[in-house]
Order: sequence, then structure tokens, then C-alpha cells
Amino acid sequence: MANQPPGRILVIDDSEHNRYLLARQLDRHGHTVVTAIHGRQGLEYAQQQPFDVILLDLMMPEMDGFTVLDQLKCDSQMRHIPVIVISAIDEIDDVVRCIDAGAEDYLTKPINTTLLHAKVNACLERKRLRDQEQAHLIAIRYELELGRRMQADFLPERLPHIDGWEIAAAFVPAREVAGDFYDAFILPDQRLVCLLGDVCDKGVGAAIFMALTRSLLRAFAEQAALNGDDPLRAVAMTNEYIARHHHASRTFSTIFFAIIDPASGTVQYVNAGHPVPILIRADSRVEMLLSTGPAVGWITNARFTTETTKLEIGDRLFAYTDGVTEARSPNGALFSEERLLATIDPALNGARHLETIQRAVMAYTMRQQPEDDLTMLVVWRYSAA
Repeated sequence: MANQPPGRILVIDDSEHNRYLLARQLDRHGHTVVTAIHGRQGLEYAQQQPFDVILLDLMMPEMDGFTVLDQLKCDSQMRHIPVIVISAIDEIDDVVRCIDAGAEDYLTKPINTTLLHAKVNACLERKRLRDQEQAHLIAIRYELELGRRMQADFLPERLPHIDGWEIAAAFVPAREVAGDFYDAFILPDQRLVCLLGDVCDKGVGAAIFMALTRSLLRAFAEQAALNGDDPLRAVAMTNEYIARHHHASRTFSTIFFAIIDPASGTVQYVNAGHPVPILIRADSRVEMLLSTGPAVGWITNARFTTETTKLEIGDRLFAYTDGVTEARSPNGALFSEERLLATIDPALNGARHLETIQRAVMAYTMRQQPEDDLTMLVVWRYSAA
């Protein structure tokens, strides 16, 4: 405490004698002191200037110390300034009331200079620790926001436009950064790639892994297409890369990866451990696209088989992450696949379809933000190309 740096101190006391004594003692220790003659003036000073500590008398004209303390603690900019109450010994019940209201400490009159400096130094130390903590939190928020913006760059800025087709997506992260991802892009041969993934983790680690996985899938798919190979090999190639080079993290992703021929409606897909996508036929029949391999990144030499289906005019393909079906109500019940199927409305277009499901999930959970990332992708063939 002996090397405690000086601070800016506001003394609020209607006694000129007390103000003089306090200011002189504090000035001797290098503190900058501002004095106010009553509570209203003191509150005005505190609103206009930054202070490290406030010494506050209780019984004053214009505005007493209780009111000043209440207003200080109700103001987001001033509530963290430590307040030391100055009181006569017979006002101890009032001091307790002030401590309950948020005052840091108290001094009794006549003021002992040793106690004065000890209490002021203790308050300065606590405030500086709080200030450092706040600065650290602000820095963390900045880093998370930077991470959120960088992650957004890994998601498609706009989805492909194909005559006779609608591609729509919904992405609601549970935190600043997410582990879910989606993508849709056109290959050199004009086929459409649609993919959706979910990393088995949360926070910054999941976001980094998401960026890696999505980038590998797209790069391998585009390279395979340019070389005349099957772009669906991108799933196996991504699995090998992650399982061999990032095995220590034990992080993996479930992935649904589909290639669609817009001219014929043929869909080839790999479902790597992902929640079962749904094919909604024009006549409202529902078909499920089951898994064709394990999650990506879990084991080397994993086998992924390719399945084929077809989207006729009026059909739509709907894929989602488990943040949809595993969303929980306040009593812990899952939204469930059954409730999802009951929410699907084939009469809606793709984007409206996703909006309806998203609203239903959030209403079910009664939360402002989802507990887990919520991501959906729909491909609707509404007419002949």
C-alpha cells in the first residue's frame, strides 16, 4: 500500500472545516482532491469528471448522502466508484444502511488520519483491480467480435441463383462465434454443392475447427472437379487431413454434403454422421436421408459411401443441425424430430419455410438466443430450369 499511486478523490461534505482537513491530508499524499459543499453539487461533479474514490458525508442540505449514494449506484457510469461514508459515531445504523446500499467502507468523526489513508488506499487498490478487470473484459469482447466477423467471412456472402431453384439458409449462433457452418457454391461443370456441418464443441475452439473444416471441404471439392474427379471425395479427404494432423484435439464434425445436378434434379450425397436430412416431396410425403459414414475427423481411413436420390419439380431438400431438434423447452423437453416434421409447411417457399421453423424453435425454448447453434439449409426445385 505504501507505493499506492495517487488518485482523484471527491470529498462531499457540508462542513467547511471537514472539507479543509480532508483535502489537506489527501493532498499531502499526492492525491488530486475536488470538494463539494452538498450532495447535489457532489453528484454533478461525479457526473462530469472521473473519480477514483468518493468521501461522502451523510447529513447535508440540498441532497443527503443516502440519496447521493442511491443515485451513484443506479448510474452505470458511476456505480463502480468506491464510496467511503463519513459519519458520526451515533449514526452507525445509518452507516450499515449505506454499506447495504453499496458503500465500500466508512470513517467516523473525528477522522483518524491513519485510518483515512488506509481506507482510501484500499479503495484505490480495489478500484484499479476492477478497472483492469473491465479493460480485460472489453478486450475479450473485442476479440470475440473480431472472431465473429472473421468467421462470417467463411460463410457464403450470398447463395447461388439457379433458374427454377431456390437455395436458402438460416444461421443463428448461440455465442459470438459458432461451430455450425454451411456453404453452397457452383462447380465448374455447373452442378450445385450444398453442405452443412456441426463441430462437436463450442466457443473459439469450435469456430477455428469450423473454419478449417469448411475451407478444406470447399478446396478439395473444387480441386477434384477441376481434375475430373468426384467432388464428393472432399469428405474423405477432409477426414484424412483432420484425423492425421489434428488428432490430438479429438474434435470432429458431422457433415451433410450434397451435389445436385440442376438440369436433372439428381442428388448425390454423403451424410457423415449428421442429423438425418429430410426430402419433402411435392405431394407432402417425407423421406429421410440416412447416414452413409462416420463423423469427419474422428478416425483415419473412414469409409464414406455415396447415395443418390432425385428432386422432382415441387420437391425440397431440408438439412439442419442438432440445435434444431435438441432445443429444449424450459422444462427440459426436446423440440424433437417429430415436432420438426409437424412444423414443416410444404406450402411455403424455402426462405419462409426456414423462418417458420426458426420462430417455432425459439418460441418453444422461450429464449432470446438458442442454447446451441441453430443452422438450416433448404434447396427447393420449384420449376423446370
